[in-house]
Amino acid sequence: MSQGLVLEHGETLRWEARPAPRCYTFRHWRHSVFGLIFLVLCSCWQVLGFSMAETYALRWLAWLPVPFVLVGLYFFVGHLVQARLEWKHVYYAITDRRVIAQRGLTRRRQQFIELSDVTYFRLHRQSEQLGTLHVHQGKERSVVLHCIEHPRRATGLLEEAITKNQTCSAK
Repeated sequence: MSQGLVLEHGETLRWEARPAPRCYTFRHWRHSVFGLIFLVLCSCWQVLGFSMAETYALRWLAWLPVPFVLVGLYFFVGHLVQARLEWKHVYYAITDRRVIAQRGLTRRRQQFIELSDVTYFRLHRQSEQLGTLHVHQGKERSVVLHCIEHPRRATGLLEEAITKNQTCSAK
C-alpha cells in the first residue's frame, strides 16, 4: 500500500492509511452549495447576455459571462471530480521518525514532520470511527491527514512521540 513512498535508510513504517473515499471527496461540500448558487446566477446572466447581444448587436455581451459560468461549474461539481481522482494518490504514514502525507493529482507532493518535532495534534471527528488529524510542529508548520478511518491508532503513536519529546526536552 506504500504508493511509491520513499523511506529513509533504516526507517520503519509503524502506521499507514488512505482516506475514506466518500469523506475525502465530499470534505468541501460547502463549495458545491456556493457553486450551485453562483452557477444559477451566472446562468441567468448568460441568458440575459444572449438576449442583449442579439438586441444591441454586440456579440461580446454573450461571451462575457462564460468564464463565470465555468467557475460556477467547477465549484458545483468540478472540485468533487478532482478530489475523487486525487484520492487514488493520497497516502498517509507514520514511521519511527516522521509523519508523512502524500497527495497530488498530477504531481505527487510529500509533506512530513519529524516525530521529534511534533508539538501537538488536533483530531476533528467526522463520526465515531472517522476523523481528520492536524499534526503540528509548533505554530509554523502542520500536516493534515484528512478522513482517516480509526484515527485512534495514529493518535496513539503521536501521543507516544509527544510524551517522548517532552521527556527529552525536560532533561
